[in-house]
Amino acid sequence: GHEIQDLIGNLSFAEMVWLMLRGTAPKAGEARLLEAALVASVDHGPQAPSIAAARMAVTCGLGLNGAMGTAVHMLDDVHGGAGQQFVSLLYDLQGMPAMNGTGLADYLSRYRHDVSPYIPGFGHRFHKPVDPRAPRLMVLVEDAQEAGLVSGNYKTLALQIEAELARMKGKPVPMNIDGASAVIYAELGFAPEQARGLFCLSRSVGAMAHGYEQMQQGGRNKGPTPPHYRWRYDEG
Repeated sequence: GHEIQDLIGNLSFAEMVWLMLRGTAPKAGEARLLEAALVASVDHGPQAPSIAAARMAVTCGLGLNGAMGTAVHMLDDVHGGAGQQFVSLLYDLQGMPAMNGTGLADYLSRYRHDVSPYIPGFGHRFHKPVDPRAPRLMVLVEDAQEAGLVSGNYKTLALQIEAELARMKGKPVPMNIDGASAVIYAELGFAPEQARGLFCLSRSVGAMAHGYEQMQQGGRNKGPTPPHYRWRYDEG
């Protein structure tokens, strides 16, 4: 419903993403919160499987588009899907009455038994005891809540889950970037499937940067292990 020439120079990229996905222009604060989630997910270093694959793709002769496509194609249920999964979980819980205390514990136990032993959006292999991206995003959600832009209900629910997981595990299981960005997407009303698409959009920037860096470094047929490390097969 807009002439593209009228949007150029008047709409930020985050506002354009919102317009395309939602059909209306966002409020300024909503766009800033969306942009914060997109910025937070751009890069997590070359050890991330999708980024490592993008760099390997470049050394196999692919251009930046191929490197970015290789990375995005790997962002599925295990690597990159936690945001979509947690938005779905939050929407599910929000529709249930009195979801706290025993009810929340029962829900999480059933989820771990019936769906996955891992609650999406919590814990991290490298960031311990805290993923520094999550608290920063929660501060921005708090600010948006105080400004009346979001309800804060999904943030509260996510923090309740974090506390319950710590009780169940006997140790902290802090929210990670997938959980924190999922809270933002839920607070802003995005569909679970859009949450994964937004993560792919964000991480593709990291894939492009790493792919281009690999181009500058050169190399051919880069593999997943250092050249000096090779397997030896046992006889028999």
